[in-house]
Amino acid sequence: MDSHTDSAQVGRLEVVQTGRRRRWSEDEKLRIILESLQGPRQASATARRHGISPSLLFSWRRVFGAERVGASRPMPGFVPAVVVPEAKKANLGAATATGRMVIVLAGGRRIVVDAGFDAAALARVLDVLEPR
Repeated sequence: MDSHTDSAQVGRLEVVQTGRRRRWSEDEKLRIILESLQGPRQASATARRHGISPSLLFSWRRVFGAERVGASRPMPGFVPAVVVPEAKKANLGAATATGRMVIVLAGGRRIVVDAGFDAAALARVLDVLEPR
């Protein structure tokens, strides 16, 4: 019990600052994300090079929507066109100019357009929904 009273020595106490929290600009984040997408297995190496955790880099990727080609989401592209032979003239008497076209946008949204829809109006609608 006496041992606590005998320890009269006082040690030196240092306050070590860990530094301030770093703030990354949007341009810096995007540059780091693009660097991490340059090749396979580059995310961890890029994170180490910039002094950030790989989980932070992956969360930045999710926020910016940057994913590798062939990831879980399919890349938008063209749909193959199918050419069918013309109907016989005997069937044309009953047929009218009706038909539908379904346009699937990148976000999974669909636009169904009838045959008589104005092409210029469709272009305006597409520009609003998917700006270029």
